[in-house]
Amino acid sequence: MSDRPELPRARRQARVRLAVIAPLLASPPARGELASLLRALSERLYTDADGKPVRFGFSTIESWYYKARDAADPLEALLQSVRSDVGRTTAISSTLLDALRSQYAAHRSWSYQLHHDNLVALCEESPERYGSTPSYATVRRAMKRRGWTKRKRSKTDGQRRAAERLERRETRSFEAAAVHSLWHFDFHSGRRRVVDSRGQWHTPKCLCVLDDRSRLVCHIQWYLGETAQHLVHGLMQAILKRGLPREVLHDNGAAMGADETLGGYADLSITSRPTLPYSPQQNGKQEKLWDRLEGRLMKMLEDVEPLSLELLNRATHAWVEQEYHVLDHDELGVPPIHRALAGPDVSRPAPSLDRLRRAFCVEGTRTQRRGDGTISVRGVRFELPGRLRTLDRPTIRYRRWDLSEAWVIDPRSRALLATIRPIDKLANADGRRRALEPIEDAHLPEPDAQRDPIPPLLRKQLADHAATGLPPAWLPLED
Repeated sequence: MSDRPELPRARRQARVRLAVIAPLLASPPARGELASLLRALSERLYTDADGKPVRFGFSTIESWYYKARDAADPLEALLQSVRSDVGRTTAISSTLLDALRSQYAAHRSWSYQLHHDNLVALCEESPERYGSTPSYATVRRAMKRRGWTKRKRSKTDGQRRAAERLERRETRSFEAAAVHSLWHFDFHSGRRRVVDSRGQWHTPKCLCVLDDRSRLVCHIQWYLGETAQHLVHGLMQAILKRGLPREVLHDNGAAMGADETLGGYADLSITSRPTLPYSPQQNGKQEKLWDRLEGRLMKMLEDVEPLSLELLNRATHAWVEQEYHVLDHDELGVPPIHRALAGPDVSRPAPSLDRLRRAFCVEGTRTQRRGDGTISVRGVRFELPGRLRTLDRPTIRYRRWDLSEAWVIDPRSRALLATIRPIDKLANADGRRRALEPIEDAHLPEPDAQRDPIPPLLRKQLADHAATGLPPAWLPLED
């Protein structure tokens, strides 16, 4: 296939005309010879702009010759002139155009054909008002010129606002300036179902974390659900593989807006940039990857029956590393792995796994019960170590899908104070108890036997009352 772009038909026609009169322009005829030369040219067979054989008349060639003879650019002179009424609609009256405008405003989801058919019916109802019926091509040109294209019907207020915003604002492609400056991530519902060990069928969900600049797949994995637990599980693996990004771009799904997810962004200094509602074009790079995954990988698995989640994940990782990362990207022109290694790279070192688990958590305070030093988290009681017994409302972090442990932190320095676990009443029934660790500056001296038993405040109140000189406000009772 040739990479040379095809010229417009009008320009190809001008080239044919120039080729016909080229002998006359290269060797101007002497006086009295022009007529015979033009007659000879009119008798020849030529190939037109569409590749078909054709002959041109004497007068036609003569007009071409006089147009191009004294022109600075003969090719431009031989181009077909533009009509004076181009860009103006003359076949549709202003009254009918107003009716078409109102019809489009009320029914933006209609096709051009449906709009035309309704205009035909309207003209048949009131021919004296709307005039003759325009052709389909006329209606289509008039609508396209004004941007009245077919739109999806908005079912909710959010969809309507997104459609209005798309009409008012430009849509532009973008790319981050550095590797790991911006990550995209999203879930994709697979077109194949998988079966588990219990014989139950599921529609798998694929989570992919994609680097914006290099299109590198930081992590990809199939799950049986689309919850915050699955999202955090995949994000932690992406961070451990590639490091911490600066920003993330995602849609407004429930998993993306969960407290654990938002808490992880804040704790790891990652800026969260959610896309606008009902605007999937903002995450177009992710959608492009889904098309390749379904068109390449899933096609190779179409004969695998039954398909398990474990095999699907193994095949996905093999396809990403052996094909997607090493083949030239359609838009980049280089493999994603080469673009990632070329940099510049603004990622930060990945923290430890324990640090990541504490980051993607819900944070809150709980009241410590003095009787046994426990707190309650979503109906589960956790024991606090004795050294934290002075905290009335400790700050804790936990994950709602895993209440096997939680963490007590310092709300100011964010330092980890203790890892706490649910209370084990059976283990506590053996009667053994650890000695409490002494609290700093909490040692109390022995009471002084010679001290005044009346406290200072009461002594002051007695003295002030005596200084008023008032008589006693009570009468003694003699026994």
